[in-house]
Amino acid sequence: MKKIVVLTGAGISAESGLKTFRDSDGLWEGYNIEDVATPEAWQRNPVLVQDFYNERRKAVQAAEPNQAHLDLARLQQHFDVQIITQNVDDLHERAGSKNVLHLHGVITRSQSDVDASLTYPIEGWEIKATDLCKYGKPLRPHVVWFGEAVPNLPIAAEICSRADIFAVIGTKLAVYPAAGLIDFVPAGVIRYVIDPNIPPVSGGRLVKKIQEPATIGVAMMIRELIEK
Repeated sequence: MKKIVVLTGAGISAESGLKTFRDSDGLWEGYNIEDVATPEAWQRNPVLVQDFYNERRKAVQAAEPNQAHLDLARLQQHFDVQIITQNVDDLHERAGSKNVLHLHGVITRSQSDVDASLTYPIEGWEIKATDLCKYGKPLRPHVVWFGEAVPNLPIAAEICSRADIFAVIGTKLAVYPAAGLIDFVPAGVIRYVIDPNIPPVSGGRLVKKIQEPATIGVAMMIRELIEK
């Protein structure tokens, strides 16, 4: 069974009603990224940061997987599908995808403020100030902030190096180090790119561009793959 590695970004979740991480005005839900998505912001104003992610978590839980998420889950019937996502929502899992690697964490879990390897499921949508890890320290969102290392990056790179087919969906490939994952895809592997605005992708004639939203483009890609 051929291995398809799929890298997804904010565009696929936007069609489920979730705001993209950085809107055209440089803000996320009206906030400067530096005020809610950095370790310095957490140190400076933990109440603001916690409230911000509590609201984002509430939005994620209210959202539903869209047709693109569902189509990728169904693709598992024909291929060995590995999803690497830059998104912190759990829509791929709720759609039925079995192999999902979150590069930037997942908002439905919390983590210790002193040991990032300690993570916990969240009941409901809120992390409270009284919620503590086993060391008695505050819990924060299980999200990789700007300025922090990306622990799953080496794992993602190794997965990309074993791809028989590679797909980029709903991402502009503008945020590093995630954008560099395509460089680990072996030469000669077909690269599908699905987005209304196609980002530059190396690979020449091996790049198949589908200039459509994910809910349309993923189905087009699957039809072509299955027909082959």
